[in-house]
Amino acid sequence: MELNPTELREKNNLDMHQGEHIILRLTYVSRYNTENANVEVARILEQAQRNNERKGITGALVINENYFIQVIEGARPVINDLLSKLINDKRHFNLDIIECREVDERRWNTWSMKYLTISDQNQEYVLKYSATNEFKPYLMTASQIMMFIEKLSEI
Repeated sequence: MELNPTELREKNNLDMHQGEHIILRLTYVSRYNTENANVEVARILEQAQRNNERKGITGALVINENYFIQVIEGARPVINDLLSKLINDKRHFNLDIIECREVDERRWNTWSMKYLTISDQNQEYVLKYSATNEFKPYLMTASQIMMFIEKLSEI
């Protein structure tokens, strides 16, 4: 039995509402697209904070001139929708999902998004949690990334 477009939309909306009680934590790494030099990171962050707060998404963002590491948490259908947008976002590329799992509670529940900059001051954490003395998040495990973000967020 084939559904007409209206029935399909209604079914998709129903499916979207199912799973709202399940919290997903998605961690990904991507490369910053330097061709978008005119796009200010502060503006991206402000827009993300506004949108994520409205949608009940929390998380942490680590960024430098080359990489993004982001952990986002929220209702399963909301995170799935956001992931499809992130995959098509031209401000970054080579998006690798490090981990995506259901969690019992949020780790990042007091703010909608946090901007953490990699700096000389944070170099000790790069050395502690990374396989090299350079910040190369693609070479870090999921647990190393999570510990790294947690340490930076405490500063």
